[in-house]
Amino acid sequence: MRLVFAGTPAPAVPSLRALHASSHDIVTVVTREDAPLGRKRVLTPSPVAAAATELGLPIVKAGRLNEAATSAIAAVRPDLGVIVAYGGLVREPLLSTPRHGWINLHFSRLPRWRGAAPVQHGLIAGDFEIAASVFRLVAELDAGDVFDEVVLPTPADATAGEVLDLLAERGALLLRDVVDAIADGSAVARPQVGAPSFAPKLGDDDGRLEWNAPRDEVLHRFRGVTPEPGAHTTLDGGRLKVLRARAAAPEAPALPPGRLGLHARTVVVGTATEPVALERVQPAGRGPMDAGDWFRGLRQNALVLGS
Repeated sequence: MRLVFAGTPAPAVPSLRALHASSHDIVTVVTREDAPLGRKRVLTPSPVAAAATELGLPIVKAGRLNEAATSAIAAVRPDLGVIVAYGGLVREPLLSTPRHGWINLHFSRLPRWRGAAPVQHGLIAGDFEIAASVFRLVAELDAGDVFDEVVLPTPADATAGEVLDLLAERGALLLRDVVDAIADGSAVARPQVGAPSFAPKLGDDDGRLEWNAPRDEVLHRFRGVTPEPGAHTTLDGGRLKVLRARAAAPEAPALPPGRLGLHARTVVVGTATEPVALERVQPAGRGPMDAGDWFRGLRQNALVLGS
């Protein structure tokens, strides 16, 4: 089949590579326009654009799937549209432009989490399972019939970035198999069953750690917002990024919420229940550092996070 592939960030790249290695022909790759990155704000191609260039595939860069993008896609006469984390909605007439319509690789077991940040919201909620689904794109957000899915236990201590990396690889194989099934006419899609939850994109405020919450809730949020938008707290009014954290050892002493301490050379902080161990942090205006090195430089009256 002639495929048009739409995607932008790194989790979409394994799918692009898997389809490129298949028997199908990727006739166009659609991705978001170059974005400024780093302190010098250098315009940088998206990870999908970089991979497509490496593979020698034609690229359409579009901030939105508007009339111009629709015309460019229609001109290559695709049989099927495939979208993985493009960052924009597919509407009519583009939705009906490919002969077989569009399918989407989504990083959740639908309809558990619909929207832009399913992995992040699943980890924050403490879900025991992670999943990737391939479904038929329809006008309503993430509501189409599901062709297939892969469901895995949530890896212990994994952050959203690590879970996305895992699902991107597993989901790419799932996506390739569904495309094969659509091509040979064996694909069957089933309606979604159950009440949907919605997972909108997270903002900076979602990354604030609340030390008055139970330990598991603190760690669920840390994992769900890492690396983006990033976990953070305050100390004496200054911002502190938390880059790596885990449950403290069972023998670590209980501390009041937010109170810092040292146990067996590990920095620990109190919650409403058991303490959390901090492994790597980044104070405002400084680079990432080992939490122990940071702790040894603190004034002894500045030992309560969230203050």
